[in-house]
Amino acid sequence: MTHLPPSVRPPTETEIREHGAHFGLELSDEEVADFAAMLSGRMAVYERIEHLHESRERTERTGRAAFERDPGYRPGPDEDPHNAVVTRCRVEGVDDGPLAGLEVGIKDNVAVAGVEMTCATPVMSGYVPRDDAFVVEQLLRAGATITAKTNMDEMAVSGSGEMTPTGPITNPVDDDYLAGGSSGGSAVAVITDDVDVAIGTDQAGSLRTPAAWSGCVGFKPTHGLVSYSGIAPLGHTFDHVGPIADSAADCALVLDAITGRDPTDPRQNRTVAADPDEYAAAVADADGISDLTVGVLEEGFGSEFAESRVDEAVRDAADVFADLGADVREIAVPWHDDGLIVWLAVETEAAATLWETEGTGYFVDGEYDTDFASAFAARRRARGAEFAPTVKLKMVFGRYLRERFHGRFHRKAQNLRRDLTAAYDDALAEVNLLAMPTTPMTAFERVDDLSRQELVERAAGKTGRTRNTMPFDMTGHPAISVPCALVDGLPAGMMLVGERFDETTVLRAADAFEEATDWRGRVY
Repeated sequence: MTHLPPSVRPPTETEIREHGAHFGLELSDEEVADFAAMLSGRMAVYERIEHLHESRERTERTGRAAFERDPGYRPGPDEDPHNAVVTRCRVEGVDDGPLAGLEVGIKDNVAVAGVEMTCATPVMSGYVPRDDAFVVEQLLRAGATITAKTNMDEMAVSGSGEMTPTGPITNPVDDDYLAGGSSGGSAVAVITDDVDVAIGTDQAGSLRTPAAWSGCVGFKPTHGLVSYSGIAPLGHTFDHVGPIADSAADCALVLDAITGRDPTDPRQNRTVAADPDEYAAAVADADGISDLTVGVLEEGFGSEFAESRVDEAVRDAADVFADLGADVREIAVPWHDDGLIVWLAVETEAAATLWETEGTGYFVDGEYDTDFASAFAARRRARGAEFAPTVKLKMVFGRYLRERFHGRFHRKAQNLRRDLTAAYDDALAEVNLLAMPTTPMTAFERVDDLSRQELVERAAGKTGRTRNTMPFDMTGHPAISVPCALVDGLPAGMMLVGERFDETTVLRAADAFEEATDWRGRVY
């Protein structure tokens, strides 16, 4: 006789009817009875899967969390005045290596074994992963010491920096303003010297927005270059992870450490990602940028959301490249104006479907995070009412679009995504880089009494905050935000975009700009 775990049992006749109704089936009493009889013997398959997987976990995962670690504590406001840190911890890497001596902050949707990972939602409070994310392993093997899990907007679906369970992440330049998100804590921790460098994620601009608003460098590598394994995903085709630092050179140093072939991540390009460049050396050894052509993207400026002085500051910053000997010219990509629309139609249904399938999804190969999926599944059902309104809205609207329109808009947007990508590829065949404002405006002012609707609209980008960043999450091109000016006392960022897997050109151009300017002295 088969002995199944208590939770593994065949469906009852009532459940068969319910699940059939979900698919629009009208099952007769005879069909229900027949199906119940047929399914009663099939659960042995799943008992065997349980046994095989548990055996695998006991053998293959040993050693993944080999570095000694302190689970840490939650700092209070005196220690963390900008609300940038969820957990202070300490995980020391190897004694030597290119990152030896560097303290690193890790966004709180990235797994650090033995340290709580909340994704900045009370729903996941208390979840402790037992494996490191790939990027964390790489950092530790390169000698880094992890000292913080950094704060973020809940479930990484807001970009304002205010949708956290503990209140807004405030701007390190002026705490009457927001830091931006969703990797706001990572940016603030770098600016305040709480950490030397930090790791963030980016699906709509979440590395680049807080870097632009807070005054540091945020780099989104080519999609797939850096493994996303061990990080809470939003969509396999647009999940990105990368560094936040004080300089492009530091981003290059971190990128050297975190790139690498990871057979567990289906996002990786199986050929190109196997042999990444040596980015830090390429930046250090660069002999100027006179060989480059920089295209100032016409559609990146002058939108209805743009602040004129931000546009002016970024155009002046682009002129610096001409002073350094580069060819600087205007270039048009009309598709850019619709990049935001394509993103919205793809991401909304993708993220909602991924959450509905327990935060890990279906239809891809690679390693599935069974611990996170089980924890998310149980907590979503028991504590879903505690999700932020941004998360609830995306769940509801994404499912509505899929059920009411049968995925029509997601399918069409995925097809249009190819056209969007081709348009940028065509432009980047004429120029080496595209330049534009990272965001069309400076940081939002902190307002403590906003309505739910106002909060969600600021968080979700209805203000046009992400119109320049979102398209490149769809196309996968590498994009960096470098600080270029102070506008009314707040930082503004210039974004540089390059060809896919040409991180070296993006980084050395950003480094050349930094070397030639004192952006903090450029006041508008």
